Amino acid sequence: MSIRLAAASVAITALVLVTVWVTDLSFQRAILLAPVLVIGVAAVAGLLVFWGRVGWASFRGARRPRLIAVVVVAFVIVLVALTLLGVDLPRE
Repeated sequence: MSIRLAAASVAITALVLVTVWVTDLSFQRAILLAPVLVIGVAAVAGLLVFWGRVGWASFRGARRPRLIAVVVVAFVIVLVALTLLGVDLPRE
């Protein structure tokens, strides 16, 4: 057995175990859904890589990258502070 195959088997087993732990699926059902889980995780990873590269290219091409970085950091700090304070935003 190659190292790549062993690594893939360990990753899929970990994915199934995390799915069972996070959701209330049975272990057998999570094993049956393993192909769907792998495709879903791959799709999410691909989207994160794609949008990360788009954002990085836009950031590097901006005229004032420091201003963008400060605004993003400030937004994240405000979001974390509101979450820690337990503020619920109104819903329509």
